[in-house]
Amino acid sequence: MTPFIAEIIGTFLLLLLGGGVVANVILKGTKGHGSGWIVICTAWGLAVYVGVVVASPYSGAHLNPAVSIGLAVAGKFAWAKVPAYILGQFIGAMIAAFLVWLTHKDHFDITEDGETKRSVFCNTPAIRNYPRNLLCEIVGTFVLVFTVLYFTDATLSEPETMIGLGSLGALPVAFLVWGIGLSLGGTTGYAINPARDLGPRIVHAILPIKNKGINDWEYAWVPVVGPIIGGILAALLMLALT
Repeated sequence: MTPFIAEIIGTFLLLLLGGGVVANVILKGTKGHGSGWIVICTAWGLAVYVGVVVASPYSGAHLNPAVSIGLAVAGKFAWAKVPAYILGQFIGAMIAAFLVWLTHKDHFDITEDGETKRSVFCNTPAIRNYPRNLLCEIVGTFVLVFTVLYFTDATLSEPETMIGLGSLGALPVAFLVWGIGLSLGGTTGYAINPARDLGPRIVHAILPIKNKGINDWEYAWVPVVGPIIGGILAALLMLALT
């Protein structure tokens, strides 16, 4: 598996499970309808775990343009590789969004509210205030990328030996995303990932969804610009501290 394919598959799994839990909670008639924010945040954390487990051995499991850019700014990732990683992330996110719609189509059909349907694909702020919405996305992504930059592999010295945890090594980032969602996600839905929002938003615009309402392009820049700024600020602070 190449890093490009790994980013497609990892981001696909992330968005399939992440978008799937939103559909399960907010669409009419599902078994999980109305189960709430705790369920959504928990499933997103587990979705990150699944995506990282699969992609990490091959690409490092960025699964997020803000992470790729932040690592590049910090000097931990080659700028030349960033475009391919971002393309893979968007492809994976868009395929996942389509499959979430396909598996939940009956529930999309019986859900009347267009904004609810759109929320399965992309973020809608709890209170629309663009400067503050942008700040929330910056802060959430800053916490994500800054913490990721400080993840380390434990080693034993003499001789130096990696203390491997296998698939359990993906747990820290899962807990990180879970914590961000529970603590900071209630204002905007914590995209903290441009591919997570913009890719599925494009799919929402294309799909023949009954009574889907507007695509809300007026807000679409916030979950793209905010995470990128947050990732860059995290990298700059890390560089200043080292």
